[in-house]
Amino acid sequence: QLQAFGGGPVQAGGSLRLSCAGSGSPFRGYTCGWYRQAPGKQRELVARISGGGSTDYADSVKGRFSISRNNAKNTLDLQMNSLKPDDTAVYFCNTFMLGRNFWGQGTQVTVSS
Repeated sequence: QLQAFGGGPVQAGGSLRLSCAGSGSPFRGYTCGWYRQAPGKQRELVARISGGGSTDYADSVKGRFSISRNNAKNTLDLQMNSLKPDDTAVYFCNTFMLGRNFWGQGTQVTVSS
């Protein structure tokens, strides 16, 4: 199971760092990412990191968000800077491991203007 944490309320322009942890090594060597779902909208990819370490981002977060994998701590992190009200959503971590998708339970990020 994956556990995401680090969300909360923040003012526009502020920063948050999300982390996702799981038992064993759910991220090392696997493609994993962060997704988000705003009320009334579909879940969308925010950022992804491949097993080899290459990353890609949604256009809306490029230059503001940074995804990383901490192999020592077995976490998947998302550094979010210059937050905007449009970033308000529930954020989910994901890993594609051994042919299956695993999801965290989600953490709420609320950005106020």
